[in-house]
Amino acid sequence: ALSSDGGCGGARLVSRMLRSVLLCLLLRGAASWAAGRASALRMGGQTLPLKLYNTLTRAKDPFLLREPGKASFYSCGPTVYDFAHVGNFRAFLTYDVFKRWLSKGHDVDVTHILNLTDIDDKILVRMQEEGVGLIELTRKYEALFKEDLYALNVEMPTKMPRATDHMDDIIDMIQVLIDRGYAYATETGSVYFEVRKQKGYGKLSRLRMESIQDGASEGGGISEGAEEDEKRDSKDFALWKAKKDTDGDVSWDAPWGSGRPGWHIECSAMARAFLGPTMDVHAGGIDLIFPHHENEIAQSEAANGQPFCNCWMHNGFVNIDGEKMSKSLGNFRTLRDVCKDATAIRAFRLFVVTSQYRSPLNFNEEGLKAAASAIKRLDKLVANLEACKSEASEGAYTDPDVERLVAECSASFREAMDDDLNTPRAYAALFKLVKGVEGGLKAARKEEKEYSAAAARLALEAIQSADEVFGFFYDPPASWIKKKATAGASSADEDAALEVSSLPQSVQELIVNRTNAKTSKDYAEADRLRDELLSLGFAVKDAKGGEIQVTRVQA
Repeated sequence: ALSSDGGCGGARLVSRMLRSVLLCLLLRGAASWAAGRASALRMGGQTLPLKLYNTLTRAKDPFLLREPGKASFYSCGPTVYDFAHVGNFRAFLTYDVFKRWLSKGHDVDVTHILNLTDIDDKILVRMQEEGVGLIELTRKYEALFKEDLYALNVEMPTKMPRATDHMDDIIDMIQVLIDRGYAYATETGSVYFEVRKQKGYGKLSRLRMESIQDGASEGGGISEGAEEDEKRDSKDFALWKAKKDTDGDVSWDAPWGSGRPGWHIECSAMARAFLGPTMDVHAGGIDLIFPHHENEIAQSEAANGQPFCNCWMHNGFVNIDGEKMSKSLGNFRTLRDVCKDATAIRAFRLFVVTSQYRSPLNFNEEGLKAAASAIKRLDKLVANLEACKSEASEGAYTDPDVERLVAECSASFREAMDDDLNTPRAYAALFKLVKGVEGGLKAARKEEKEYSAAAARLALEAIQSADEVFGFFYDPPASWIKKKATAGASSADEDAALEVSSLPQSVQELIVNRTNAKTSKDYAEADRLRDELLSLGFAVKDAKGGEIQVTRVQA
């Protein structure tokens, strides 16, 4: 009830209650982290000087290894039904730098698992649109994804398991959850995780059960009506989806019925198969915190009876014109769209890895051009130093600042990287060294002397040491550049915008339905309609001012 002073007392009471709830959720996350830390220390774990922002605790925590000198790391990979876009690659580049820093900066042996989602609702839709089988579709985009990783100089994960190769692990884990009373099978052959049975659900996302929309735990708040009817609670999420007629021959036999796994259980089962019940760090985009990662925690801890993960890392979105880049919004660009040559793809890597990984990154041509200029400047300096390091002539110019600069910049680089992978500060430290050495080379030329070979070697070693983490100096695969050029030439006649009114009526209706879905924020439906248009040979993009641009592509 409101107080007699017009409601202020009631408002204060509500405020205190909300603070109490938030504190409770905070303590849940802290308690989970503390339990994992205590377990790791009992096992003789190692605490590194590195601090990482842990989504679970909402704080920069000292990074703890359960086993000294070894890190277990899982990161969410792509759903292989289409090209990954540049927003997706921010995650893969961020966690490449993280791995490199653990390995090169702290001499840690990293076991990295990056999963491939090769069975999913979107995959089934695309199969029907293209008239191809599961393996034909997913292997095609898996290969293209790996080509893009190589082009970006991403160090390959220890393993890249496919969900379809671990169906036994998935089924076994679901059976454990049923046996322990956390999941239930329905008459149709589906299996659901009973969310209310898992204490602490919401500790990662800080969501209270009462605030979760019906169906949201499935992903994006979307559930089919028939599925909702068979759940004990609308917030329960699917571990196994009973086979439907529209699934074709894509199904697996399980004790409760033929079907296929839900998205969330795939990661939990593969993580357990390769890393055991508890891992050191799990990473992904910020959009995966809920429901995907929250559900991973729930089902993994229910099945294993142990903390699932000690540290959760999440990278921010890539935005275009202030909006998140995504396929459903029609504003995405692929790596092959934006990188025209070898310098451009190296520049894209620099542009992404030198940003603060947790903050939104605004993708724009100006940023890429600046990154390309930086790449050329670095290449020029390294070439000059390479030429100097082997020429030990008498009377060479001895740079009075290089030794101090190397020591200062190397220390600043390490300090920045150990502070939650602060790559902007680390990059600034590198460029302080670059500017200083460029000044030394200029002074040597002014005095008409050779630059000291010893100074050149010292500077080169420092720059190359930083690059072991950043990964700027490399030659992108010639085969990737050639494929990109060929694809660009063949599609040049497809770029012209089409008049919507000139398109077939059925296509116009799809475009209108997609626009309506976006307006009502039904992004999954907008995504589906966009894919349907692509299958018919039409690409739809949203331009400024609400204008719709339609171009023809190869169906």
